[in-house]
Amino acid sequence: MTENDIQSTQPQDAEAGIEAQLRGEIEALRSEIEQLRMDSLRERADLENQRRRVARDIEQARRFANEKLLGELLPVLDSLDAGLAAAGTGEGNPLREGLELTKRQLLKVATDNGLVVVDPAGQPFNPEHHQAISQADPGDAAPGTVVQVFQKGYLLNERLLRPALVVVARHD
Repeated sequence: MTENDIQSTQPQDAEAGIEAQLRGEIEALRSEIEQLRMDSLRERADLENQRRRVARDIEQARRFANEKLLGELLPVLDSLDAGLAAAGTGEGNPLREGLELTKRQLLKVATDNGLVVVDPAGQPFNPEHHQAISQADPGDAAPGTVVQVFQKGYLLNERLLRPALVVVARHD
């Protein structure tokens, strides 16, 4: 090998080294770009999930915002039922008519806000909506059905606000 041959291979070796170094840097940059792209996709998915969670929480808060108020009105509805029972049944009874009108108006407002009355007389016992306080002889009723309702229950937007207090026909 001559001195010229040695000098001509040195620049080629240097170029090859630089090229290899540049390829390594390019590969590192590509890897970094891919990592940043994956991080961006993950963060976008996290933000979308958070947006959905917040929207669901807002909807739940809106649906049940009046839960406390309606819960406090339940004893008023119970009192109206007791007053109607005490007023008896008779045509032209102004007290009864006034109580019925008041109860209808109050129930209209309550139902417009998602309240549903649970009055299960004659229906099968449902432990999700009824609270059995005793059992009784079935008589004509089928075993496991509600034979008497002591206190009506209420649902608010399909969620139990208060269970109905009931007497259930016993199984023989």
